[in-house]
Amino acid sequence: MWFRNNSLLSVLLLLLASWIAGSPSSAPRVDPTPIAILVQAQDVAQARLAVAAVGGTTTHELGIIHSVAAVVTERQRVALQEMPGNLRIFVNSPVKSAGHGESCPSTNFPSLIRADEVHDEGLTGSGVTIAFIDTGISAHKSLTRNTRNRTRLLAQYNAIDDREVYYTSDDDNGHGTHIVGASLSSAVGLDSGEFNGIAPNADLVSVKAFDSDGRGTYADVIRALDWVVSNKEAYGIRIVNLSFSATPRSAYWDDPMNLAVMKAWQSGIVVVAAAGNGGPDPVTIGAPGNVPYVISVGAMTDSYTPEDLSDDKLTTFSAAGPTAEGFVKPDLVAPGGHILAYMPDHAQLASEHPEFWASGSFFEMSGTSQAAAVTSGIAALMLEAEPSLSPNDVKCRLMSSARPALKEDGTLGYSIFQQGAGVADAFDAVQSEQYGCANTGLDIEEELLGEQHFVGLAREAEDGSFYLEGVDAFAWNGAFAWNGAFAWNGAFAWNGAFAWNGAFAWNGAFAWNGAFAWNGSEAWSEALSESSRVGHWVDPE
Repeated sequence: MWFRNNSLLSVLLLLLASWIAGSPSSAPRVDPTPIAILVQAQDVAQARLAVAAVGGTTTHELGIIHSVAAVVTERQRVALQEMPGNLRIFVNSPVKSAGHGESCPSTNFPSLIRADEVHDEGLTGSGVTIAFIDTGISAHKSLTRNTRNRTRLLAQYNAIDDREVYYTSDDDNGHGTHIVGASLSSAVGLDSGEFNGIAPNADLVSVKAFDSDGRGTYADVIRALDWVVSNKEAYGIRIVNLSFSATPRSAYWDDPMNLAVMKAWQSGIVVVAAAGNGGPDPVTIGAPGNVPYVISVGAMTDSYTPEDLSDDKLTTFSAAGPTAEGFVKPDLVAPGGHILAYMPDHAQLASEHPEFWASGSFFEMSGTSQAAAVTSGIAALMLEAEPSLSPNDVKCRLMSSARPALKEDGTLGYSIFQQGAGVADAFDAVQSEQYGCANTGLDIEEELLGEQHFVGLAREAEDGSFYLEGVDAFAWNGAFAWNGAFAWNGAFAWNGAFAWNGAFAWNGAFAWNGAFAWNGSEAWSEALSESSRVGHWVDPE
């Protein structure tokens, strides 16, 4: 356990010491620029008292991870680190979203993952709520109303200002609006006559945690997740979409945002996260996509030829695994190249990239952000079909029904560290009856208690290649041809030789025994002044 005793007495003593140190007889001090931090303790009250003890200012209470966000000086930060009571101090890093008379053009990505066939079966996401933590939303009818013209925007929460808002356009950036459109637009394409979104009748909760520049902080994101978990019953939230990604700076279990994400998964919410746009190099999966429990999504593209499946390929920007802890990521890939969706005219992204206006108010963007949004829509279709599915069930069925890219000889076209289980197939995911094939070997209860952590099966050889322990077929040296195209034809049976239900599951794990050394960059406690910028614009592919 991280916290084994109540240090209230220590906090009170330090309050007294702080008062004495700040008395008129003390020598004057000149403090440097304040630092934004997160303070984790046994509970929120202890963390808040600790900040007060050193003279800092609490800005957020983050009950989901027993923490507060605060502004302190360097001297106060040092005092907090020296305080008894097992306090943990993190930088409150800035984060940035990961992405990239009106006609209504048709979109192609729903048919690419066979969502149109699911719609033909009468499943459109009805009764399932997706929460989007992003830059907000513009109140366009294709987003706020379903196919029956009924309001489906159930709530809006501004995590930056800590307040609920009511049916307002609060997205000056445009990223959040585009993500929502890709996932659940109820618009119908003029050419195709089919829905432009994956789950056009799903309900919607919009949580704003990023500003007009697409920037936020760890505290804002964690407060957003806290609100989503606290309000999941009130609004029927079954899925939360996280289309952003930060560079990991510690083991996945030692990242405060990841802890909040794991709490959401534990609460019964399906968490869908962007893998990140830092590819094509290996070990580029971002946080929170590096959390082994959640559904982490990479991006593929149809190469602008929706009718020709033979040239479909991975995007060059899609982040690749494994994670530093040895887990295979991404879990799967979904359409994320030149995704067409509604964008408000005033949006900053559209102003910065006017060349990507497509038709009317529709805008092209690429990113694993869009791929995550598509996958969240698929999850809504699955939960409408079978509401009793757990987050692990949804992940299992998504992965076991995915279609891996293959070469002509039937071998994998891309490593599993690049494509995961393959491209999502909405129809087969909805029809799947699989159980028990995701997150094997993991224990989220022990994880969140701090009693046990886990590592995956991936290893790095002396020559720099990556492989799965005991499985030569999955070796990868990071040198796959990114300009190649392979067939996503579903001919490869994941329940056969590579054993979704056989000798091993490659998404399995075993208990960390302390011998696994995090080999990333500086630890959180040593990086308090370092900022983190997540995601970047990528030109549509």
